Amino acid sequence: MTPIRTAVPTAEEARALLTGIRRTADVDIDVDAIAAELADDEPDAALLDLVATPFASVADVDERLARAESYLRERGDRRAVFLTVYSRMTATVRTAIDDGAFIDAEWAASYLVAFAERYRRALVAFEQRDFESLPRPWLIAFAAGARGETLVAQDALLGINAHITYDLTYTLGDIGIDPDRDAKRADHDRINAILARLVQTAQDALVETYAAVGIAGIDRLLDPLDDRLALLGLKGTREFAWRNAVLRADLPAWAGERYVDWRTETLSTGAAAVVLAPDVDGDTAARLRDAEAEVDAASAFCETVRRRL
Repeated sequence: MTPIRTAVPTAEEARALLTGIRRTADVDIDVDAIAAELADDEPDAALLDLVATPFASVADVDERLARAESYLRERGDRRAVFLTVYSRMTATVRTAIDDGAFIDAEWAASYLVAFAERYRRALVAFEQRDFESLPRPWLIAFAAGARGETLVAQDALLGINAHITYDLTYTLGDIGIDPDRDAKRADHDRINAILARLVQTAQDALVETYAAVGIAGIDRLLDPLDDRLALLGLKGTREFAWRNAVLRADLPAWAGERYVDWRTETLSTGAAAVVLAPDVDGDTAARLRDAEAEVDAASAFCETVRRRL
């Protein structure tokens, strides 16, 4: 059993958590208001049919996420922005599993399915208007897209934040990190390397999409993407998720679960607040919104990601 003192946050975590506490206060999550805004929108039966049942295998994840992404993209639904990136990540990990890239292929497959299942449940909950059950970062991401007040860049980052900063911790808890913890950590790092490449592709695709409509300066919103994605940065967030999994596994249940829940929600919600309030000047923000109003920036981004991957 891990001594309680090992639960003390690292210096980097402490700074990020303090910032998360401060920035979380900037995020107004009014479930009743969100419900009222969507009161006239019926749940999408066709979308729910695609994701109604739990994922059964790596192939099932790959195929159904791709179908859901195509469906949302064809309807002009802003949730397709994140799903385009995520479905490509899933296909990449599936190929790596088939190619024998992991020490424990069975565990890596379970990882991919459990990770996707976290996204599926969040998507279903939002579509069924079950807002109370949604993790806060997913509620923020989906509600922002539904309101149509965010840039495509923000839609992408909010989804990436919710899935990596929040879901990754619980995915590791779902599948377990023992026995052979060192081997599982190595495979976790291999999956993280794929995540890092996909996030870089998303950043490059966003820059290309905005440049195509004559807008420079989007890099000030995205560069460095690590800093915008999460308060610890992308690499730090993946380490944070593994450390959370270790704490949940090694600390007494009465302490570990509640403590990890607080850590994870504080960091992911604070990071969402950072994404919603980008550090760009008013003129740049206005030009970006005007450019998106003139072209279908979401579709252009999705097509750019598909071409690059």
